[in-house]
Amino acid sequence: MSLGLGTCRGIAAVEPGLRHRFGLSQPIHFRLGYCCQSFGTSTVKSAGTATLSYDSSAFIDPEVRVLGASTGPLHGLTFAVKDLYDVKGHVTGHGNPVWRRTHAPATEHAAAVRALLQAGAAVAGKTHMDELAFSLNGENVHYGTPINPACPDRIPGGSSSGSASAVAAGTVDFAMGSDTGGSMRVPASYCGILGIRPTHGRVSMQGSCPMAPSLDTGSWFARDAELLAKVGSVVLTPESRQQTKFSRVMLATDALDLALPPVADAIRKLLSARQNEVAKLVGTPSEMKIASLEGFSSLKDWVKVFTTVQQYEVWQALGGWISSNEPNFGPGTKQRFEAAARRTAEKAEEAARAREQIRAHMESLLGSDSVIILPSAPGPAPFLNTPADDLDGFRNSLLCLTSPAGLAGLPQVSLPVLTAEGCPVGLGIIGPRVRAKTQNAKGGEGVLDYVLLSELLSYR
Repeated sequence: MSLGLGTCRGIAAVEPGLRHRFGLSQPIHFRLGYCCQSFGTSTVKSAGTATLSYDSSAFIDPEVRVLGASTGPLHGLTFAVKDLYDVKGHVTGHGNPVWRRTHAPATEHAAAVRALLQAGAAVAGKTHMDELAFSLNGENVHYGTPINPACPDRIPGGSSSGSASAVAAGTVDFAMGSDTGGSMRVPASYCGILGIRPTHGRVSMQGSCPMAPSLDTGSWFARDAELLAKVGSVVLTPESRQQTKFSRVMLATDALDLALPPVADAIRKLLSARQNEVAKLVGTPSEMKIASLEGFSSLKDWVKVFTTVQQYEVWQALGGWISSNEPNFGPGTKQRFEAAARRTAEKAEEAARAREQIRAHMESLLGSDSVIILPSAPGPAPFLNTPADDLDGFRNSLLCLTSPAGLAGLPQVSLPVLTAEGCPVGLGIIGPRVRAKTQNAKGGEGVLDYVLLSELLSYR
C-alpha cells in the first residue's frame, strides 16, 4: 500500500498508475534533495548500524538520538520529533531561544515519543518549529526557515515545519508534529506529504509544550499511507483502532470557493475521474456547505470563534511565562500574542458556546459514516520572504479551511494528490469523531481514525 513517492533523495514522481486513478494527466514531481544547497548534510548513527543522512535546515538539534526497542512494528525506522515534545535528557526549546534558556532538560520522554521508541523506531533528531507554535508559515526569526523540498523557493508551512521538511526530504521515515489550527495539515499540504490530525485527545500530549489545550492534537507525517497507518496503530488510543465502514462522501463547496481556481478544478476533476471507485468505497459524492449553521453561515464566522478560543487558551497557558521573560517574538507572532493578551474570559465564554453549536452541527453533518472533502490549503505555499501582511491575509483563508475540524475536534488527513503552479496542494478529508467505547457499545460504534487511514488512503 503506497502512494508511490520515492524515498531516496533526488527527484521522485507519483507513479503513472496513481496519476491515472486520480485523473492527473501530468506527473506530480516531488523535488527532493534540495535541502543541502545552503546548509549541508551530516550523518548520524541510528537503529543498530543504519546510517542516516539528515538535512540540517530541518533540525534544531540533530544530535538528539535515541535507539528504539530491538523488536516491534516500527523496528528499523527513524523518526524526527517536533521540538515541543520532551526527549529525556534534552531541553525542549518550543521554537524560541528564551524558552530553551529558561527550561531544564526533560526528565522523561513525552508519551508519544515513548510509545514510538517502545515500538522499535529510533529518534533521529528534534526539528525546528514556529515560535511557541503560533504560526502557520514555518519561518522562525531566530532559527531560520527549513527548506521545503517540494518547492525550495517557498515556505514549508508551520508550525511543524522541520518535521514536514525532514519527511519530504527522505531524511527520516516519519515525524511527529502537532496540530492546533493547521500546524500539521498546512505543512503536509505545502511539502507534498501525508499527514494526519486525529480526533482530539486520541494521541497523548503528556510531555509536550501546551498552546491551546482544547485544540492541541498530536499529529504525524509520512511519505506513504501504509506507514502513516502503522504509526497510528502505535500512538492512537485503542478505541481509535476499531473498524467501521464509510458510506457517504461530501464535497464542501464553501471551502472549495476559498481555493485558487486551479485547485478547485483539480479536486472536481479528481472526484469525477474516480467517481466509480469512490462510489464503491464510500458512496456517490454529493455537494454541501459546511457553514450552514444559523448565525454562523460563513467560514469566516467560524474563524472568529476559533481565534477567540485559541487566543484565550494560549494566553492562559503561556501568558505568565511571556510576561515574566519578555521574549522577542518575530513579526506576526508578536502581534498574535499581543492580541491573545487582550482576550477576556467573557469573550471566551461566548466563543465556547458558539463552538458547541459548531461541534454539534459538524457531528450532525457527518453522522457516523460520512466524510467531507475540502482543500487542505487554498493553494500552494507562498514564496519565501512574502511580506508579513500578505501572509496574514493568506493565514485567514487557511484558518477558514482548518477551523471546522479544529473547533469540532475531528480527524482530518491531508493527501498529496494535487498541484498548482508546479507545487503540491493537499486534499483534506474530515471524518467523524472517534468516541470512547462504553460497556454496552457495539464493536462498530463510532468512526475511527485508523479506518480513515486504512480505507481512504489505501486507494484500493
